[in-house]
Amino acid sequence: MIEQAAEQPSELRFRKIEPRDLDDVLEIEQEAFPEPWTRGMFCQEISSAMSHFFVALVDDVLVGYVGFWQVADEAHITSVTVRKEYRGRGYGRALTNFIVQAAAREGLTRATLEVRVTNTVAQNLYKSLGFEKTGIRKSYYKKTNEDAIIMARKLDACVYEPEHAKS
Repeated sequence: MIEQAAEQPSELRFRKIEPRDLDDVLEIEQEAFPEPWTRGMFCQEISSAMSHFFVALVDDVLVGYVGFWQVADEAHITSVTVRKEYRGRGYGRALTNFIVQAAAREGLTRATLEVRVTNTVAQNLYKSLGFEKTGIRKSYYKKTNEDAIIMARKLDACVYEPEHAKS
């Protein structure tokens, strides 16, 4: 089981998502996305062998969640989501760093994700973490008919793991 603290911010810790987390996760999902996932979709993530989903906690407060699907040697990052009142504090960067490291520890060699063309904050974050634009998915977001930018990066075989974070 992967469980560790992030480098920044120092009080953030991660653990695998559990059914008891779903009320908080769904609350965050509703505030973050015009096309939120359902409880059933998250239940599938919890039970799927190809899914790697984690929650991020500060003390006992669930401040965000992050996950990827393992497809062959690739991590398809499906979600990097931070509770609204915790945005702008470095948690999005910490969640993204955590999930990239988790995927690399699984032996995966590449990470991909989609991001809305209008979400420049997320695009800039991903670029700063080594992701590059590789394509466009036209009308990917059905409710808004918005395009998605496909971004990808290579995963390093050697992953920095702080001593205090090893479990």
